[in-house]
Amino acid sequence: MLVTGGMGFIGSNFIRYIVENKKDDEQEVKFPIINVDNLSYGSHPDNLKGIDETKHKFIYADITDKEKIEEIIKQHKPEIIINFAAQSHVDRSIKDPTQFVKTNVLGTLNLLEAARKYDTRFIQIGTDEEYGEIEKGSFTENDKLTPSSPYSASKASATLLTLSYVKTYSLDAIVTRTSNNFGPRQYPEKLIPKTIIRTLLNLPIPVYGTGKNVRDWIYVEDNCEAIYTVAKKGKKGEIYNISANQEKTNLEIIKEVVKIMNKEEKIKFVEDRPGHDIRYSINSQKIRGLGWEPKHTFQEALKKTVEWYIQNEWWWKKILTPEVIAETPWK
Repeated sequence: MLVTGGMGFIGSNFIRYIVENKKDDEQEVKFPIINVDNLSYGSHPDNLKGIDETKHKFIYADITDKEKIEEIIKQHKPEIIINFAAQSHVDRSIKDPTQFVKTNVLGTLNLLEAARKYDTRFIQIGTDEEYGEIEKGSFTENDKLTPSSPYSASKASATLLTLSYVKTYSLDAIVTRTSNNFGPRQYPEKLIPKTIIRTLLNLPIPVYGTGKNVRDWIYVEDNCEAIYTVAKKGKKGEIYNISANQEKTNLEIIKEVVKIMNKEEKIKFVEDRPGHDIRYSINSQKIRGLGWEPKHTFQEALKKTVEWYIQNEWWWKKILTPEVIAETPWK
């Protein structure tokens, strides 16, 4: 198994999930997992601190480096590539879309080319934001894509590239689209860690517009299990939505975090960002047909997440730059 972006939030949690839950045999996985990451701002070696080095091999490389990626895949001959590597912060994509297109589109293209050349199964990790906003109901895998930001447009482009390789080259490839993840080791510019950290530092929580934008939240470990299920049981050329049916407004998220922390609620409303979608929602019945369902309730998972950040100041204080903790909202 080769994982890209394995030092990032979801990628590192995925590697941890595999190492801690799966056996090294023909029925499960073969170790070591190859982890390719360029250690950009959202990645950190501490995310895999303590993991058995015999089960995880880190290779420093950027998926935009076509020759290097092909060299790695040729050398290690993975049976499957799972592409977590991405630029993922909407605000950053609005400010400068170029890097998002380079990493999310051209980087994915490089991986697809290598997978095609060496006949490797490929899983593209997507997002519910590719569908755009929906005021009522939920998107299914067959609905059209209407992305609103440069970030979601770049991810939709990567999805379409992946599916084109299935049809044109008969590549064994699958796409997942997941709702908002949360959990340990998430970069502090995102909503939940930012709320926890700013509350610990007695700083106000910035909120875009009215704070009534709705997102469906899933605990990162449940998402990792879903992706592993798709890797084992998913069908070539299919798309699988992954969600936990736990919709919350941004204000509700903040209030629940502060309540768990037993702290004073400090909220600062700021001007809304351009193209801010009101609600995301995806139907996940298809993947549930593969035998997967989330194991964590939102409340228990949020409590675990809050406790992790409180107990691991050493982790977030290392990366707490003025930009990250600035009075600007999140994704």
